[in-house]
Amino acid sequence: MHPAMRYAEDVLSGRVVANKWVRLAVERHVRDLDTGAERGLRFDEGAAQHALDFFKFLKHSKGEWAGQTFEPSPWQQFVVWSLFGWRREDGARRFRTSYLEMARKNGKTTLAAAIGLYLFFADGEAGAEVYTAATKRDQARIAHSEASRMVKASPMLRRRINTFKDNLHVEATSSKFEPLAADYNTLDGLNVHGAIIDELHAHKTRDLWDVIETATGARRQPLLFAITTAGFDRHSVCWEQHEYACKVLDRIIEDDTYFGMIYTLDEGDDWRDESVWLKANPNLGVSAKLDDLQRKALKAGEAPAALNNFLRLHLTIWTQSETRWMSRETWESCNLPVDAEGLRGRTCYAGLDLSSTTDLTALALVFPPECEGDPYRVLLRFFIPEDSMRERSRRDRVPYDAWVRQGWITATPGNVVDYGYVLAAVEEDAARFDLREVAFDRWGASRIVQEFEERGITVAEFGQGFKSMSPPMKELEKLVLSRQLAHGGNPVLAWNVDNLVARVDPAGNLKPDKEKSIERIDGFVALVMGLDRAIRCGGGGSVYEERGVLSL
Repeated sequence: MHPAMRYAEDVLSGRVVANKWVRLAVERHVRDLDTGAERGLRFDEGAAQHALDFFKFLKHSKGEWAGQTFEPSPWQQFVVWSLFGWRREDGARRFRTSYLEMARKNGKTTLAAAIGLYLFFADGEAGAEVYTAATKRDQARIAHSEASRMVKASPMLRRRINTFKDNLHVEATSSKFEPLAADYNTLDGLNVHGAIIDELHAHKTRDLWDVIETATGARRQPLLFAITTAGFDRHSVCWEQHEYACKVLDRIIEDDTYFGMIYTLDEGDDWRDESVWLKANPNLGVSAKLDDLQRKALKAGEAPAALNNFLRLHLTIWTQSETRWMSRETWESCNLPVDAEGLRGRTCYAGLDLSSTTDLTALALVFPPECEGDPYRVLLRFFIPEDSMRERSRRDRVPYDAWVRQGWITATPGNVVDYGYVLAAVEEDAARFDLREVAFDRWGASRIVQEFEERGITVAEFGQGFKSMSPPMKELEKLVLSRQLAHGGNPVLAWNVDNLVARVDPAGNLKPDKEKSIERIDGFVALVMGLDRAIRCGGGGSVYEERGVLSL
């Protein structure tokens, strides 16, 4: 039995751990062997083997296999077997678009480079134009450079293929293979026979995809081969292709020209369970190393800001945001009771995020520990304009009105937040607790800050950049992980935390990314500001240095 068909049989029998979408792709192939002729399809084993035989001329150029002949893994053989074996009645290839989604380090770039070389050199197409395409030329060069190194390592190919900078060409057939990017000086005049579209999830627009797809019109059997990990943008061309592939595999859409393979976890799988990692990593134990995944999974569990990257890049799970700061499960582990009356007279520090007058305003009170083992305790006050609250609840599908009824949010009269209510709340808290200081973002806060000062309430300006936000964000993360924070299960704050995206600079500093965060994060920002003042003013001021959360 051919290795490609053995792989299909192993997937269907369960001998190979596979997810729903891989099983459906294999079932589609097997089903079409029986019924494809009814739709004018046939399978040409000779054509499929011709492509696989070409790979025998290729050698790995990097890592532990450098210099060794490229021997496709079983899953790679199945992909090539399917793409190049299926034919239409007129003899042309069946598949025109291929979408391959899987985790990093599983050999998809090597496979893409090999397929690009085949389309360029051995596909029998006169004047073939093949491109590796990406958002940036440097990214496009990754797969193309792998192909170039394969050519240099093969005596047979080296004799027949000329190389000049980023261009591979064969004079006898007038064919060329080049990297192409959206930032290139021109995309006019393309006549595409093959395109390797790399890291499709990174494409912010569909422009390059559309240009390449349009430029295949004059070819008899063009192939667009897209490879990617999972992304987070549900409005991207990558998500569009992901969803389309799922619908084709689920037989919701019938498209005999579209090939899709998605290696990811099944719904309900626990990402911590190593036994399911094979579903997203078919080369696990070969090019993808178990110990490397174990190390990254441990970091994802201990450093919540790393979780989304691990899910997207190593388990092919689409996430809601680019870098989610904290998992809901981890945050809820600090759902310890906070009794406001029991805190009467205690020292506290506040953070105030006024936000826009038409949106949520948040006041966070942070109470430093009074003895060893005592957690930081936090109380949150939220304010929202009453007139727009119900409409916002319907539009945003966020239960503002329910939270008002339950006492978690105060609705102020009118269509903007009445800062008089905020001022009254701060005065009331100052009378009940030993409120030492209120930190605020100076933008748009001058009037209310002046009123604070007139009432004898100490205020402190607080920047929103990396320098100000990173130390308290890192300390907050440590407090949550060590269960040294008590937030009382405030659902509005939990919603803010769930929305939060953290931006990371090259030095590893953090700050909230308000542009990329989903919905509101006002309560979190207020909490970070209040915690910073509590640590600096109530904890001796050197705790950041002691705990290693300051970056030079």
